[in-house]
Amino acid sequence: MTARLFVALLALFTLSAADIPPDQRRSGYADLGPQTKAMEDDDTANPAMLWVLDGEALWTTKTGSAKKSCADCHGDAAQSMKGVAARYPAFDAKEGRPIDLEQRINLERRDKQQAAPLAVESHDLLALSAYIGNQSRGMPIAPPDDPRLKPFIAQGRALFEARQGQINMSCAQCHDDNWGKKLAGNIVPQGQPTGYPIYRLEWQSLGSLQRRLRNCIVGMRAEPYEFGSAEYVALETFLMQRAAGLKIETPGVRP
Repeated sequence: MTARLFVALLALFTLSAADIPPDQRRSGYADLGPQTKAMEDDDTANPAMLWVLDGEALWTTKTGSAKKSCADCHGDAAQSMKGVAARYPAFDAKEGRPIDLEQRINLERRDKQQAAPLAVESHDLLALSAYIGNQSRGMPIAPPDDPRLKPFIAQGRALFEARQGQINMSCAQCHDDNWGKKLAGNIVPQGQPTGYPIYRLEWQSLGSLQRRLRNCIVGMRAEPYEFGSAEYVALETFLMQRAAGLKIETPGVRP
């Protein structure tokens, strides 16, 4: 980080965060340039659709000791998976904790297909997540009204608002207090999780919400959590509550 950018950060960020009023909440899509918007809107131009197509193939592929496919249990994903991505993370009674969509996929592989888990951020896990998420595109985010999630939502909020790292910043200082302003020529988004997994032009690849959270934490010069950690899932749980009512865009495209 340059000295000039560090000074800009100090000038930009306020001391405390304030929740964004519901009628002002919006997807990062609203801040995209016209070319990036056009890329997301056109399935023939959206590079993330390559993962969606691979996820569709994986959905019907038999695997594991059980020799079962996702379709063997769930049938047509266009019907059975509609709205699912809008409800995750969700509390899993057997695990005793909330799990996100990628973790649900791996639990299904373990319990139903008797297959090894897919590696985090692997092509196949992202492909299945994108394919399932795509079935909910256009539907409003609707987190479960589950009292068991309350402590995890509170944990996620605390992590979102906690200052951390060498530059002593919080997620909320960017995405609650200063969204819509410009930093180093870029519009600061609200950080709404509407399009995950997303294709980032910076990555030239698809990535999960946890990967994006990791990028932000590293950008604050703080120590990132392990992928799949309770901290990341708590942050995801809080962010989906924060984004309630916004529409799923999966798979999104971002700079």
